[in-house]
Amino acid sequence: MKVLIAGGGTGGHLFPGIALAEEVVTRHHRNEVVFVGTERGLEAKVVPQAGFPLEFIRARGLKGKGLGQLIKGLLALPLAFIESFRILQKHKPDVVVGVGGYASGPVVMAAWLLGIPTAVQEQNALPGLTNKLLGKVVKVVFTAFDEARRFFPEGKVQLVGNPIRRKLMDNYLRSHVAHERFAILVFGGSLGAKGVNQRVVEALEHLVDLKDQIHFLHQTGKNDLEMVRKGYADKGFQAEVVEFIDDMSDAYARADLVVCRAGATTLAELTVCKKASILVPFPYATDNHQEVNARALVEAGAAVMFRESELTGQKLAEQIRLLKQEPARLKQMEKKAGLLGRPEASKELADVCVDLMVHAYGPNGRDRPAKAETQKDPGASKP
Repeated sequence: MKVLIAGGGTGGHLFPGIALAEEVVTRHHRNEVVFVGTERGLEAKVVPQAGFPLEFIRARGLKGKGLGQLIKGLLALPLAFIESFRILQKHKPDVVVGVGGYASGPVVMAAWLLGIPTAVQEQNALPGLTNKLLGKVVKVVFTAFDEARRFFPEGKVQLVGNPIRRKLMDNYLRSHVAHERFAILVFGGSLGAKGVNQRVVEALEHLVDLKDQIHFLHQTGKNDLEMVRKGYADKGFQAEVVEFIDDMSDAYARADLVVCRAGATTLAELTVCKKASILVPFPYATDNHQEVNARALVEAGAAVMFRESELTGQKLAEQIRLLKQEPARLKQMEKKAGLLGRPEASKELADVCVDLMVHAYGPNGRDRPAKAETQKDPGASKP
């Protein structure tokens, strides 16, 4: 089986695609996955590191752009479609899956026009414009939140959760890492989050009496790295401050509490890794979808949420102090988070991809030798 995964831009779109790709290639040594993205997106760095081939198209965003950027985006569309057709003819995938981002739209539409089975994976409770449009033509829409169902044609939606990368699944299967200090993981997504970074630094002034009891691991993004490092140093806190965390599995395993944004992929990771969290939704997310995402965890008792406009350093410090002093409540939040986790999401998505291929081309796929490539290797391990 050969799957082409289109989209990316941010980790929220890209990492579910990586997780699906890992599941597909693990099933049989002849299975293949190809990614299509843009040179500006996170995929340009992460996909090659993950060991998958990557093609580029010159797509641009349209929604929420100024007039100049909108015109550039519209002018780039015909070229993006031509490049998408060429890539599809070159690789001849059995199934095309869009995961959101600039590249998803042209590639999935081109695949649909060529008669290739298509699907989209919607990570959020409130779908983006691209997936809403693609949902009208694709065979299947994978969702992570039941709230997204109403935006798509009846009968196409499969609620499976957000796929999680294998390294994070390792965390799900192993015991908690023992450590002396209360460990807090802070991050704002793959690009960082200025609002989260600033509130955490402001909170340190109100936590000075606990500086010998708390350890921070803080992913800042590129722009705030030095500011955040100085903030911890000035207050005498022990902290690992980095631009980007490569091994999130280890980071989650070490954390007693997570302070982060509320992107759908982040929430999926929190639930699979069974982590209590303080969520600060990105206030400028399209249709405020991060706050909608976060409420699912808050209502389940797995997280605490603050709107960024209402959050102060003092409020954040008070909540951190409260959760540190109430380990029983923290454990209950971890348990509630775990009940929301969907560790089988990657497997379920891959199963449907196989069904789409078999229905369209038979068990051997599109223009492939007569060999059952969809079967698992005898020694292949299950996710």
